[in-house]
Amino acid sequence: MTLPIFSASDDPGPDFAALLRDRGAAPALDTSVSGHNAVTITHGTTCVAVRYADGVVMAGDRRATSGNLIAHRSIEKVFEADRHSAVAIAGAAGPAVEMVRLFQLQLEHYEKVEGAPLSLEGKANQLSQMLRGNLPAAMSGLAVVPIFAGFDLARNHGRLFEYDITGGRYEESDYAATGSGSLHAETVVKVGFRRELSESDAISLVSESLFQAADADSATGGADTLRGIYPIVATINADGFSRVSDDVVGTAFTAIADRFSDNHGEVDA
Repeated sequence: MTLPIFSASDDPGPDFAALLRDRGAAPALDTSVSGHNAVTITHGTTCVAVRYADGVVMAGDRRATSGNLIAHRSIEKVFEADRHSAVAIAGAAGPAVEMVRLFQLQLEHYEKVEGAPLSLEGKANQLSQMLRGNLPAAMSGLAVVPIFAGFDLARNHGRLFEYDITGGRYEESDYAATGSGSLHAETVVKVGFRRELSESDAISLVSESLFQAADADSATGGADTLRGIYPIVATINADGFSRVSDDVVGTAFTAIADRFSDNHGEVDA
């Protein structure tokens, strides 16, 4: 097998998808096709994770989209991986949920065989390998881009990791976001973050980030008070994974909406 040689004007650069198209080997699944023959894929959107004094807070909106349609209004994107870790998903919803279930099973199997849970670093590496195995599907449009977070019992503090579709793993010190509204969500977190946040302040911050992401990104869903659907927020600390109740999340979103309404009224005046 010989490698292709390109002239300076034809060099596709680092764009591997462009190289495949140039060589006539484009991915079989083209999600850009429009009309009745289009392949519709359900996508999860925005998730965010923030470190606080006692661990990590992770949150995800509930909307899933299929093109310009809302496919689901109450999809869950934040999952307990095991007692002291969690994973949030963005990207193609079907493969993402399947990957999370397999990840949960592998962590449970390891703990039963070894008699002790896998280290947090080992869990992060395991998820990285699963993403690398999904690369062919990702190149066909079925990308999965998760966030992994947990409480490291050996180091006694929370840790969080971002990934790319190739399985690249990147530990973040303070916060991380993924999905279509991640730019807006991460900007809010960046502005509001400070060291040693309390749990309640961290919950308010991730709620604010999803509120603003939903306000700017059509694929991100905010709080749906009419249907009683709120983003999923969970904490992971020394006591383990715990989902924050909808009442608490709803109160946080009500406070944000009231403040937003007041500010909007001042601007109109």
